[in-house]
Formats: sequence, C-alpha cells, structure tokens
Amino acid sequence: MEKNVAIGRRKAAIARVFLKKGKGEIIVNKKDFKEYFPLVYLQNKILEPLKLADMDGKFSLKVNVRGGGVKGQAEAVQLGIARAVLMVDEEIRPELKKHRLLTRDPRAVERKKPGYRKARKKEQYSKR
Repeated sequence: MEKNVAIGRRKAAIARVFLKKGKGEIIVNKKDFKEYFPLVYLQNKILEPLKLADMDGKFSLKVNVRGGGVKGQAEAVQLGIARAVLMVDEEIRPELKKHRLLTRDPRAVERKKPGYRKARKKEQYSKR
C-alpha cells in the first residue's frame, strides 16, 4: 500500500501528513480532526486542498502536529496536505498554486532585543 508523506510548517508548528487510499477519515494526533480543531473555519482550511483536488472522500489522512498555536497548526496541516496531494496528482499544481496553498508563510515571531521590553518596544523615556 502506497503512503505519501509530506511536511507542512507555519510559525512554530510542524505537521507531518501521511496520505493513503481510504474512506476519507482525517486523524490529527490520534483524534478526529473535528475534535482536534473545533472551529469550523479551521476545519474548512484543512479540507481546502482536498476539495480543490477533488479527493475529499478518496484518501485517509493521519497527521502528527506539534508546536505553535491552534491556527498555526491548522495552517501547517493545510500546507502538508497540499504537498501530499501533489505527490498523488501533479496535474493539480496550478490550481493549488492559484489559491496559494503551496506557499510556505515565512512570517514568525521576531526575537526580543536586549534593553527592550519586547522585540521593538522600548522603555518609556523619562526626561527628569
């Protein structure tokens, strides 16, 4: 049985996606994805690459995700699924690219600098 493995990253979150032929169940960290991501807009974000590729009920997904917050994890899973779908059908690349699903979002939290309160916030200036 062929199993495609892809990695998606976003902020501090890393998702490993295992895609294989199946009935369409999506398991994220040993839970159903609707239980792991209870917010509907995050569920839709995860399903978007599968719907565009018209593979909604044809493949089963097992996802290991760690690090970051809920939204970062969901976006990492989305990128991982999009990359895994590409391994199955390379013809879908222009459609995924048009919806920006293959682009890794490089934005991350800026580090704190010495002498500052946060990354850019300074101590309040006191004249006297």
